[in-house]
Amino acid sequence: MTEATTAKILIIDDEPQIRRFLGISLRAAGYRTCEASTGAEGLGELAASQPNLVILDLGLTDMDGGEVLEHIRTLSEVPVLILSVRSSEQEKVRLLDIGANDYLTKPFGLQEMLARVRALLRHHQPKDTDPSGLYDDGHLCIDLKNRQVWLEGLEVSLTKKEYHLLSILVKNAGRTLTQPQLLKEVWGPSHIEDTHYLRVAVSKIRSKLGEDALNPKYIITENGVGLRFRFAPTST
Repeated sequence: MTEATTAKILIIDDEPQIRRFLGISLRAAGYRTCEASTGAEGLGELAASQPNLVILDLGLTDMDGGEVLEHIRTLSEVPVLILSVRSSEQEKVRLLDIGANDYLTKPFGLQEMLARVRALLRHHQPKDTDPSGLYDDGHLCIDLKNRQVWLEGLEVSLTKKEYHLLSILVKNAGRTLTQPQLLKEVWGPSHIEDTHYLRVAVSKIRSKLGEDALNPKYIITENGVGLRFRFAPTST
């Protein structure tokens, strides 16, 4: 794939064996890598190497990974994938809210990690959406410029809220957006705890897109955290 031949990934982790494992795995997948063992070193490497993606461990020796993430966000919009043994929903939501793009809990599977990397790189340099804002995989077509959606060539009728929600997810494809983020954006600040609004809207969108709620193709639920739009493979 195109992004694998050019993307550089910065690994910030204080455990040498984890850095080695990630480095070998990513390079085997075609990516270039650079490494840092501390938060301060990672921030310096970020400025020097200008990576396309950062994999950040939270348990660093010199500063908390959340603090490093906040520093990264003052410097760059580079996508950040968090790795951590911390698995609480509150921690995941906190990190996503302060700028993380995705989160993996240790221990994790190599194939899932690589899939998350691919998704984040697609979002950072979209391959399925052209500059005019058109997503088209041969089955589903979303025209963000003209606010229209088609499924198998037939126009899909969405309410204003449903379209707004879908468009936000598509614009942030590959990135997990938290429930409070989505509720605030679509329904307003006074509704950030009205999670049933989101649940009902997603159910209706999935139904209109012909999605199986138990095995969705496009709108993926990260339990207790939020939602992300997954690019589907282009049909052949």
